[in-house]
Amino acid sequence: MRPGIHPDYHEVVFLDSSTGYKFISGSTKNSAETIEWEDGNTYPLIRVEISSDSHPFYTGRQKFTQADGRVDRFNKKYGFANKED
Repeated sequence: MRPGIHPDYHEVVFLDSSTGYKFISGSTKNSAETIEWEDGNTYPLIRVEISSDSHPFYTGRQKFTQADGRVDRFNKKYGFANKED
């Protein structure tokens, strides 16, 4: 790696604004806000609107509306009728 061209990669705490869920991860994002983590160290705090704790897909609140398969969608798209003898 060439020196001086890569951003500073460090640990930050992400806080889900809607649920209060916090997790620590590596990031190049900086923040003026800091928070003390459970290990006693202070990390930059990044506030996010959606995380795995509040996203409908991960919480199971998302409904799947797709009921038919690929063949049925193809037949519907090109106007083929189901031929049942």
